[in-house]
Amino acid sequence: MAILTSESKRGRKRGAAARTNRIASRVLIYAALLFWSFVCLFPIYWTVTTSFKSAIDVTQGHLVPWVDFQPDWKGWRSLGLSPDTIFGISTARSEFVSRFANSIITSVGASILALILGSLAAYGLSRFRYKFAWMRNDDILFFFMSQLILPPVVLALPFLVLYKALSLLDTRFGLILLYTLTVLPIVIWIMRDQFNSIPIELDEAAFVDGLSTWGAFLRIILPLAVPGMAAAFILSLVLCWNEYFFAALLTSTDAKTLPVMVASQTGSQGINWWSMAALSTAAIAPLVIVGIFLERYIVSGLTTGAGK
Repeated sequence: MAILTSESKRGRKRGAAARTNRIASRVLIYAALLFWSFVCLFPIYWTVTTSFKSAIDVTQGHLVPWVDFQPDWKGWRSLGLSPDTIFGISTARSEFVSRFANSIITSVGASILALILGSLAAYGLSRFRYKFAWMRNDDILFFFMSQLILPPVVLALPFLVLYKALSLLDTRFGLILLYTLTVLPIVIWIMRDQFNSIPIELDEAAFVDGLSTWGAFLRIILPLAVPGMAAAFILSLVLCWNEYFFAALLTSTDAKTLPVMVASQTGSQGINWWSMAALSTAAIAPLVIVGIFLERYIVSGLTTGAGK
């Protein structure tokens, strides 16, 4: 009886120790996640709050609204987007709307074009076998990915000369073409992995049912690849939206984008941090909205594919 009692006590102690270890591990994991969330979100918090600061609040590093500083619409007023200027005529707001429209058109246009071309190329590399001299499918994929090795500054002069000869300088169409070339390797890489995860037996069954290669691709394979397409589109959109180097190099007035406008917020007395922060906040907001929307879309696509 005494032996059973001691064994049960030791069992309870081991169970309590195991529960304590699980609780401690969970606390550490959540603490690490909270810390990393703080590190990731603090720059966004700093940007948003800086758009409501005055010059002295920026230089003194005040962080907490209504505690360290009194929020003001100075940054948004400089863009004509404050409540007291939004309904009036503002040159700064007109410029912002123009740059914002340029960013939307070039980023969305390049992402859609890259998604179309990249999906076609990825499907070919996934389902067919190619041979160009010594190059096979994996070599062709590596060739596409190797384009990302070149730093943008190496391509600056060739593109500048080419775009001048083709009259594409300071045009949205020129930026769309360039951005498409920039993100196309990433789209091909993502979509090839997505198509590889879809059984080839689905293509063969579609062929048996009388569909052509295009029919199988458009009606069977492409709907199942929606999650990968959404992920590729988000990544392409973010990269195109934030691109600065080529936008600053190849545009002057008509096709300037938001990153170029953000970088130009300097005056005779230094950087206008409040204006730059307001512009950055306005540039971040669409990406946050699109990310939230398409994140749900990706989850829905994954669930639908699993159900099928």
